Amino acid sequence: MPPRRPAAQCVRYMAAFWFIILLVSFFSGFAAATTGETTSTSNPKPTYITSLPGLDGALPSLLETGYVTVDEENGAELFYYFVESEGDPGRDPVLLWLTGGHRCSVLSGLVFEIGPVELVRQPYDGISLPRLRWNPNSWTKVASILFVDSPVGAGFSFSRDPNGYDVGDVSASLQLIEFLYKWFSAHEDYLANPFYLGGGSYAAKLVPFITQKISEGIEAGVRPIINLKGYTVGNPLTGDTIDFDSRVPYCHGVGVISDQLYKQLFDEISAPHILHNKCIAVSPGPSDVSRRKILNEEVDLLQNPPPRPPIECIEYPHYLLYFWVNNNATRETLGIKKGTVNEWVRCHQGDLPYDEDIVNGIEYHRKVASLNYRTLVYSGDHDAVLPFLSTQAWVRSLSDHIVDDWRAWHLDGQSAGFTMTYGNNVTFATVKGGGHTAPEYQPERCFAMFSRWISNRPL
Repeated sequence: MPPRRPAAQCVRYMAAFWFIILLVSFFSGFAAATTGETTSTSNPKPTYITSLPGLDGALPSLLETGYVTVDEENGAELFYYFVESEGDPGRDPVLLWLTGGHRCSVLSGLVFEIGPVELVRQPYDGISLPRLRWNPNSWTKVASILFVDSPVGAGFSFSRDPNGYDVGDVSASLQLIEFLYKWFSAHEDYLANPFYLGGGSYAAKLVPFITQKISEGIEAGVRPIINLKGYTVGNPLTGDTIDFDSRVPYCHGVGVISDQLYKQLFDEISAPHILHNKCIAVSPGPSDVSRRKILNEEVDLLQNPPPRPPIECIEYPHYLLYFWVNNNATRETLGIKKGTVNEWVRCHQGDLPYDEDIVNGIEYHRKVASLNYRTLVYSGDHDAVLPFLSTQAWVRSLSDHIVDDWRAWHLDGQSAGFTMTYGNNVTFATVKGGGHTAPEYQPERCFAMFSRWISNRPL
């Protein structure tokens, strides 16, 4: 690694109404640990970037991109963006960030939510390069962030053999663990830094599973030993029906549906208020389509060419991102391997296989909570896709002991949401005005929340 150097909201279209296949390879990946060896990788050297096409001036901190092989047999490689902390990268935490959706690019998180740059909302002529500007609320001000295109097939991650795209929750999680061991082996300077995992929406189902597996590796003496401290998940999906049971009560509570319709729904539909998972699986109707669109973030899927939304809509930057990423200058700067991903799309539309084999993520939240790792679970209070009422309910089930009771948390003298902390190091918070997902709608509040939590300060 080179010496470190400084490098200087139309509302969203609401859609609220509507282990073991790779286990052997997983442990074989850990075989080196039993002999005290360090996992190695044959991937080429990473690309170091100090400025990006469309951005005036230098980046506020160093950006590194590269690939890590996670399936030798099929030639599957995960692409990453590592953004050094703007503060003290030698001491600040390292955060692994995953984007929701089965195969949505992590650039959604980097550009629309928590990264150091954002797209300038201006008319696009289809010819010039969309412009970037610094994000004043980037989480990289207090942490180094490792953004990973996962699973294989998301963003610029690819497989040379088509069989490498046949993955699911468990296999993708195990590949991410292999990724981390290889990445840290090549970046030993960061091994002593506190390490956290994070993700939103669908990715939140994987995060506690991965956290548990890393913890097990630490107990087993797997090298390199990662300085695991905890995780954070936002607007989280668990896979349990509890995720959706509060949609009708939530919409009634915020005045979207009338008392009469609310009563009718309760009279005609027995709880829970949506189809169970087994019913969704056998139904080809609207429920399945809607669920996929919401959780895979495919409502605003970028196609070729992508549809142009009104410039005032929150989706407009999504439109711009397609053209920025697919520009030759951008791909060259990022170090994209030629002949691997000919056209970048924000999310794939079910064209690649994926197995939702983590049925219920709550059990993994519970297991990790029992180990006393630090956990932050947050929800936008305007999220009707995965309402905070449901999230609050399952978080409450993790512990009976309350350390910091329900109270408002503030930013600039104003309430920014509500929070509660439990005795097992679990903090729950709402973000006032936050949609799905909260950082895209309320970046300043989300940054204040994260920066306090990651620094072990009360919200």
